[in-house]
Amino acid sequence: MTATSSLSVPVVSADHRQRKGFGRWVVLAILLVFLAGTLFPFFLAAFNAIKTPSDYAANGPLAFPKTFDLTALKNFWNTVNFPRKLFNSVLISGCTAILAVVLSLLNAYAIGIGRVRGGQALLVILLIAIMAPQEALVYPLYYMAKQVGLFDSMLSVILIIGVLHTAFGTYLLSSVMATFPREIIEAAQIDNASRWQILWMVIVPVMRPTLAVLATFFFIWTWNEFLIPLVFLVSNNNQTVSVAMGVLSGANTQEPTAIAAASLLGITPTVIFFLIFQRTLTRGVAVGAVK
Repeated sequence: MTATSSLSVPVVSADHRQRKGFGRWVVLAILLVFLAGTLFPFFLAAFNAIKTPSDYAANGPLAFPKTFDLTALKNFWNTVNFPRKLFNSVLISGCTAILAVVLSLLNAYAIGIGRVRGGQALLVILLIAIMAPQEALVYPLYYMAKQVGLFDSMLSVILIIGVLHTAFGTYLLSSVMATFPREIIEAAQIDNASRWQILWMVIVPVMRPTLAVLATFFFIWTWNEFLIPLVFLVSNNNQTVSVAMGVLSGANTQEPTAIAAASLLGITPTVIFFLIFQRTLTRGVAVGAVK
């Protein structure tokens, strides 16, 4: 007597496959619409930056340029000394990102791994600092910078913005370190590793993708910062790209092509930076999701 067994294979109908394929095309179309909406300001600035004022006045901001004119870009480049402003922005943003990541890492190590007393209360204070508007902090910081002789120096902006970013970075990294496997730390302690060795040789290699993502965000946030550089950097040689764009827009409100040129030159470095470090962001997010 033989026993036979049969496996039932689900049959997918052609109508089901067709509906599934149609749904994918709908989702793709929606994503393309969002992508077009995201890129629209960039292309609008590019179109208007290469227009002449007469072309802009005759056809409006949404029309394609009739000519290819770089006068507005050249004028903004020379008027604000754009290479100098670009160097200042890169220097301030890079130093601020490094400072904020290092301070956040040390603070989070003490709170998340060291379990210092009052760590939770300190996190609450940091949350309050994150929610505090910058307008409420400008005058006290301005007075302190005047007293210590750091006013109108890039160092003051690096220190101030770096400390402000540290509040968010400490809150984020302390939450991550609170879930760090204690077995790894205990194994390092058994091997007579010091606290500094545990930090730099055990924790930092594991958290390198997260630190890279945090540094990237700090760089972009500092690059887009306007209020603090505007208040603390009064000399033309110390100003950043965002301040130069704001000053030009205020002084040339009747020249939309100049404003478009300033916007295009101000956006382009950020886009290039994002394209260079997009894999770092993707890798950091993916590692965080797997963990």
